[in-house]
Amino acid sequence: MWDGRVQRLGYNPYTAVPADPALAALHTPETRGLNNPDVPSPYPAGAQLFFRGVTAIRESAFAFKVAFAACDAAIVLVLLAALRRAGQGEHWVLAYAWHPLLATDVAATGHLDILGALLLLVSVVALGRRWRTAAAIAFALAVAVKFLPVVLTPLYWRRVRIRDGLMAALVAGMLYLPFLDRGRIPVGSLGVYVQRFRFNDPVFATLERVAGPSVAAGVAVLAGLATAAWLRRKHPSGPLEMWVWPMAASLVCAPVLYPWYLLWLVPFLGSARALPLVVWSVSVLSTYIVWHLYALGHPWQVPVRITILEYGPVAAAAAYTLLRRFGGIG
Repeated sequence: MWDGRVQRLGYNPYTAVPADPALAALHTPETRGLNNPDVPSPYPAGAQLFFRGVTAIRESAFAFKVAFAACDAAIVLVLLAALRRAGQGEHWVLAYAWHPLLATDVAATGHLDILGALLLLVSVVALGRRWRTAAAIAFALAVAVKFLPVVLTPLYWRRVRIRDGLMAALVAGMLYLPFLDRGRIPVGSLGVYVQRFRFNDPVFATLERVAGPSVAAGVAVLAGLATAAWLRRKHPSGPLEMWVWPMAASLVCAPVLYPWYLLWLVPFLGSARALPLVVWSVSVLSTYIVWHLYALGHPWQVPVRITILEYGPVAAAAAYTLLRRFGGIG
């Protein structure tokens, strides 16, 4: 809400720091308690314009929740259309619509990731229908909401034309024009995010101790890109669940993994082959205990027992999936 508000008042969200005393008069009761007020916004330009659009209609947390709920409903409609076209049972849409993450992280708390998931799903469905320009532009818009899906770029190789890619890049670039500050590319606190913020990061923490945060962040990106490149070669036809594995590979190596980040995966989890990720999208909810513990004075970190509770079922589901595929289990 802060980002949208300061834009409407003529400020750049990539340079406006919420804790700046000079900007104290810009706050409302709902923005005074925002997280990490000592850094500017890390969100890409597509997200910023969305924030501005919502606050132009109504400046409240409730308005954002309504907007995100509309994105959720739109995903249901797009999934229904995709299932009908593929000749699959329409009941599979319930695997998405009844997912607990939607209740906790869209309806209850309202997180931007659901907008990105919608745009990515539109891109994938458009690609399946050979609407290549639309697919490329929707993908660019998804990346402009949050950078996570950029690791899916190899999956578009030879599925979209060069001119489609150029058009998408042009659209993404135009989104940043309102935020250019004396010719500098606006990145806000993105670098600070990698260097400073941590949550639910067992893999990243291990890599960081060995190679430092920048290298560890690079590994997270490369893990996603490498997974996407391998899947593009192995599955030229592109099954729907193929799109979740590269993002999952990056997320498991990321410095921060909040439960709502897995909203990106949920629309694509309609297959038994994605069982480990289905389990993860539920078990990640166990990390919400950290907010409760932090309020009681405990450190801001995921306890070991919660990490085991989160990733143990995922490992079990992965083992079951492999045994079923290669070991002859029913």
